[in-house]
Amino acid sequence: MGKGLRIGIITAAVLLTLVLFGPFLIPIPQLENTLPPEQLADPESQFLEINGLKLHYKKTGSGEPAIILLHGFGASLFTWREVMDPLSNYGTVIAYDRPAFGLTERPLSWEADLNPYAPEAQVEQLIGLLDSLGIEKAILVGNSAGGTVSVQTALKYPDRILALVLVDAAVYSGGGSPAWLRLLVRTPQLDHLGPLLVRRIAATGNTSIENAWHDPTRITSDIFEGYRLPLQVNNWDRALWEFNKAGKTRNLEQALTNISLPVLVLSGDDDRLIPLELSQRLAGDIPGAELIIFTDCGHLPQEECPSQFLEALDGFLGQLGY
Repeated sequence: MGKGLRIGIITAAVLLTLVLFGPFLIPIPQLENTLPPEQLADPESQFLEINGLKLHYKKTGSGEPAIILLHGFGASLFTWREVMDPLSNYGTVIAYDRPAFGLTERPLSWEADLNPYAPEAQVEQLIGLLDSLGIEKAILVGNSAGGTVSVQTALKYPDRILALVLVDAAVYSGGGSPAWLRLLVRTPQLDHLGPLLVRRIAATGNTSIENAWHDPTRITSDIFEGYRLPLQVNNWDRALWEFNKAGKTRNLEQALTNISLPVLVLSGDDDRLIPLELSQRLAGDIPGAELIIFTDCGHLPQEECPSQFLEALDGFLGQLGY
């Protein structure tokens, strides 16, 4: 065996050893100054156990219709603060924190095939919430990835849904990680490093919020703090990593023609996360869907453009007879 070949083999063996075992040599410090979700809740917060998961939600108004608000990735029910009370003039309004976000419980173990962070589990959690609150049918208002959950629920349980409002919905671009990436994040090596990777959110979260607004100069310190509150919850880093591991490619576009409910598609004209053309495509792919575009608005119209948002819902709810 030549000297060059021996050096090559030794080098390859060293690199392989580093790849296989190196990540385990990196320590994962414990999170500091975190608390149970209940200790971070405010007086309006309520908790309800749904399918073994303690869900955090808030409720305003009464009567019908029931309007359920679903936030997007990295957000929480905080995103609906500007519109919850006005919407309660129409009926019962409920906003809740999806698993891995807000003040909803973050379990780190579960029985086989009952992963609370899986896309299918989120549909069942929503239906379980309706059942627990005695709601037969509801209007779903989903922003970004919350729009994805709304569409999945309407497809699986059309008899439980009155209508859909899809707000800058991540139906096409939010279909989960590619298969090769999901295999990679499930390796023991990357799984060990996962919490460190998602902790970068604590350092870059403000930039992500700014990218979601057309005019980020209007974002106040209180808004930044509202988004950062869930980063004080016990195990938020590991739970967010588990959420990403559980992602799946959904291919929802193939089923959109099966939706026969009233649908309103909303989009800011300056959405840098879910480009306007995707919302336009969504409105075209769902039979009979109505499209409204907000001027000078980004990915979060319920926060940045609440007046336009409420005007759009007022017209839509009026068409439904409310």
